[in-house]
Amino acid sequence: MGTETEIGDDPCDEGFGLYVHWPWCLSKCPYCDFNSHVIGSVDHARWARAYVRELETLAATAPRRPLTSVFFGGGTPSLMEPATIAAVLEAAARLWPLAPDLEVTLEANPGAADRARFDGARAAGINRLSLGVQALDDAALRALGRRHDRAGALAALDHARAVFDRVSVDLIHTRPGQTPDAWAAELGQVLGLGLDHLSLYQLTIEPGTAFFRALRDGALTPPDEDAAADLFALTQEMTTAAGLPAYEVSNHARPGAESRHNLVYWRGGDYVGIGPGAHGRLDGTATQGVAAPTAWLARVEADGDGLAARDPLSTDERATELLMMGLRLTEGVNAARFARLCGRRLVDCLDPHGQAEMADLGLVTWDGRRLRATPAGRDCLNAVIARLVAA
Repeated sequence: MGTETEIGDDPCDEGFGLYVHWPWCLSKCPYCDFNSHVIGSVDHARWARAYVRELETLAATAPRRPLTSVFFGGGTPSLMEPATIAAVLEAAARLWPLAPDLEVTLEANPGAADRARFDGARAAGINRLSLGVQALDDAALRALGRRHDRAGALAALDHARAVFDRVSVDLIHTRPGQTPDAWAAELGQVLGLGLDHLSLYQLTIEPGTAFFRALRDGALTPPDEDAAADLFALTQEMTTAAGLPAYEVSNHARPGAESRHNLVYWRGGDYVGIGPGAHGRLDGTATQGVAAPTAWLARVEADGDGLAARDPLSTDERATELLMMGLRLTEGVNAARFARLCGRRLVDCLDPHGQAEMADLGLVTWDGRRLRATPAGRDCLNAVIARLVAA
């Protein structure tokens, strides 16, 4: 087994990203706990000016390095006007050098997308689309509160693939009443489309959502832990066989088609976050915007940014965050990168007894260069992290 002193330079730059949060939706899904809000109309020009102003303010404290990814998330960012998208991207190009292979992703919902909207987004600078299909079963889509049906999802996907070279699809599994056979049929249909990236999320019931209230009142019964584990295992088996292995707990891709933006998060890189409630990480400092959209807008117009918090992370907080995020990845935590970003050796941040226990249980592996969670370890990651972190 190697030792950490044998490790050379970090082989992978973690990248530098920009996240843009669009808070508006046409309706609120019952499982959604994101910072999203329903609105009838938006002053797009005003929002575009606010995004650019906050971006310019935050850029003054951000590293001057090539921007490798931009991600428009929400909410339903496919509701943004192309001019708003273009204004943000033009500002980013003024403020940072752009990587030659810059990835620019837009989240879209089939119920708020058409060919003309996709054409406009592409012309504005989007080169990757993440489509929130969530299910290919009409009854499940109704239960999930989606505005589209199966036919609408497939039509939107056809439009997306005609416009964008890179298209990812989101699906939700472990839904109430879902059987392995039903999920296998649904996932098999999507895998048969030949996409190179899928985000496959287990349904989680979050406080404050309509599903949480339904669960509390006995009107919703999700699959139990054993059934959830069976569906997760089936997902891994089918995606691996189709050539889209998991590179992160919920994300699958053909080699080379991974989401570069999300890799910035999971590898512990810096990213600027603009928009209501948006998170950011800049040089060891965590930032977060004011969550309420109207309050954020007013703050930006008055002060130049809409930040509610700017919190320097302690070394221990940074170490825990790097472990929590990095162990979600199949590649694990790169020890050289960890030392560069955290200022401490990875082995010095681990409880040796906890590490040995997790290794004996088959939950982690360590070869002196990378600490990895096994598939079983990623299935109970919070418990693994708690045991690994040195007291």
